[in-house]
Amino acid sequence: MMDLSAEYNNRAMVPDHQDIIARWHRDAAAFRAARGGECDIAYGARARNKVDLFHPASGDARGPLIVYIHGGYWRSFDKSIFSHVAGPANDAGFEVAVPGYTLCPEVSVADIIDEMRQCCLFLGQRTGKRMVVTGHSAGGHLAAALAATDWQAYGARPDLIQACLSISGLFDLRPLMATAYNDDLRLSPADALAASPLMWPMPNKIPFDSWVGAAESFEFRRQARSLAAAWAGAGLACRYEEVPGHNHFSIGDLPAEAEHPLTRRLLQLAEG
Repeated sequence: MMDLSAEYNNRAMVPDHQDIIARWHRDAAAFRAARGGECDIAYGARARNKVDLFHPASGDARGPLIVYIHGGYWRSFDKSIFSHVAGPANDAGFEVAVPGYTLCPEVSVADIIDEMRQCCLFLGQRTGKRMVVTGHSAGGHLAAALAATDWQAYGARPDLIQACLSISGLFDLRPLMATAYNDDLRLSPADALAASPLMWPMPNKIPFDSWVGAAESFEFRRQARSLAAAWAGAGLACRYEEVPGHNHFSIGDLPAEAEHPLTRRLLQLAEG
């Protein structure tokens, strides 16, 4: 029988994860010091309902807004650790939003999905732009949830989301009920189903990419494949990629690397 606790325990699988996370802190702080940006713009009423906007140095941004959503199993991390992922997109002329959200167990995963929808509605009104959504781990799940949202039901343009690139996302949350993470997530069977994009209809015919590290656990690779396969079956243009040599944490470095195929693909999706 598969040990789900081991399969979903990325920190145990990556002994140097603390070094990688420390690098994210340093790189994000250095990026803000060098590039500036509009930080802590309120999009909602809760304390962590803030979003950072990073603008191209060249002036007016072109194309859609790129939205990067951080991970941390919906229960840790903060947007301030990931400012540097905006670098390649800014250099290519795109504006980048890095939102924060309230963490479990203060709120539920469903609440976080709603906060990210609220953020996108706010950003759409503020910028007048469509969006390409991306994110790592829990952020990959949230990006997919936004891609699968019926935006007309929220009074927004139906094509608010132009494309989605999920990095190491989880799309079926039911296995997490068997892990210690559920002490914070507090998922019931009904909650897990309701918060799993794999179980949702897909109202938007947009490009969807699912990327994952080839050195990640079987379950993370299975999860990444699952949604790409399901949505391809629904008629979407889907792409699944395993990145050689990368684990769950090292793949989080890639959006800040301008020449990596993952970043080039994100910019390609933004080009439309």
